[in-house]
Amino acid sequence: MRTVTIPVEKIVDWPSFHDTFQRELGFPNFYGRNMNAWIDCMTSADAPSDGLSTVTVEPGEILVLRIDQPFEFRHRCPEQYDALIECTAAVNVRRVEVGESPVLDLLLVGRS
Repeated sequence: MRTVTIPVEKIVDWPSFHDTFQRELGFPNFYGRNMNAWIDCMTSADAPSDGLSTVTVEPGEILVLRIDQPFEFRHRCPEQYDALIECTAAVNVRRVEVGESPVLDLLLVGRS
């Protein structure tokens, strides 16, 4: 298991959402900056040879995205918060549907 803390306090809109994830997870320069591209990059979190992220885990391991103060993030950026939850699930569903194990987890740390 590998944990990466995502500085969601830097996210205020869609451009800053994609800037933050691209920077923190090492998405490539050709990253499409939309949630379909985010799902593609995260689906390959255990496949460094795909070149979609510099932050990777070994096959069978989980990449944990730590989100501190999630309720503040949800209040400030509800669209981005909901997309993060939904697309994290989509990554794992996509993998399970092809017989692979889930690769992504969210750790929401903080109180409302």
